[in-house]
Amino acid sequence: MSRIQEQLSRGSGKRASRNRTVSLLADESKRLERSLVSVTHSVRLGDVENSIINEDLFDILDLLPGSFVDLMFLDPPYNVTKSFNGRIFKRQPTHGYLSWIADWLPRLVRLLKPDASVYMCGDWRSSGAIQLAAEKFFHVRSRITWEREKGRGAKANWKNCSEDVWFCTLSNRYTFNVEDVKLRRKVIAPYTDLEGRPKDWVRTTNGDYRLTYPSNLWADLSVPFWSMPENTVHPTQKPEKLLAKIILASSNPGDLVFDPFLGSGTSCVVAAKLGRRYVGVEIDQSYCCLAAKRLEMARSDRSIQGYAEGVFWERNSLYHRSKTPRSRPSRSDHTLF
Repeated sequence: MSRIQEQLSRGSGKRASRNRTVSLLADESKRLERSLVSVTHSVRLGDVENSIINEDLFDILDLLPGSFVDLMFLDPPYNVTKSFNGRIFKRQPTHGYLSWIADWLPRLVRLLKPDASVYMCGDWRSSGAIQLAAEKFFHVRSRITWEREKGRGAKANWKNCSEDVWFCTLSNRYTFNVEDVKLRRKVIAPYTDLEGRPKDWVRTTNGDYRLTYPSNLWADLSVPFWSMPENTVHPTQKPEKLLAKIILASSNPGDLVFDPFLGSGTSCVVAAKLGRRYVGVEIDQSYCCLAAKRLEMARSDRSIQGYAEGVFWERNSLYHRSKTPRSRPSRSDHTLF
């Protein structure tokens, strides 16, 4: 039994009542393995659409069809030493990490449609190399920085609690649905006109809110943790809310989202929840099974924590489900995002 399978199997034993981490039973793993796709020769889009490919990305890149991707989400190993279920990625000098990216990034360009968008993840050690590599093939539009308030403090340095996502496009023609990614914020200064009507904000039974345009600084995310239903044992899992922002902004319903470093499947899960098609590639079978289980769960629960009523909510916002005003909402009437 692999290290991750041991971790996953613990879900069947006794654990805290609020622990909602996705886990796999042995019989589930065997069943989910049958849903995974293997690629041994050149394939058509119909052969891999809405599927998880359990292969080494670098072995199959040239076997995938060309010009089929509307949105590519890239979350490769960062330039730090880390174990992914026993597979060790070792930190390199910046030039070595840049060389590693340059080995595979050009092969991905062939898969993109002319109007495709690309988002590349990294941290402060990785971002310099990512920008240099991306500028060779794409139009770099912005660097998003998001707060990941998790991890230990640092006594001799600034605590590292941010990551970057580089927003790129293949051309000057691309999708960006700004109205779909506005953030609902509480109104601090509720200005009104002479007749007492709100200026650029609205009154609701749940409070006063303003819809604001999205910036490239995201402080409204929560890194998945044990009481969240999206949480898994994957060491670098991204929040579903982060992927929802990217997918809603840079794709349309029916578009195809491609993730070459799928991990535990967040990009495919969110794509499915938002009515997009998807293809993911992941070398580790245990992570693939986790992703497959999450996709099954998404068929009955399409909710995304922090996103409701077609807008994104501030972190720790109290979203009331009740449509009728009450002076004292019950626990079943609201959710803390």
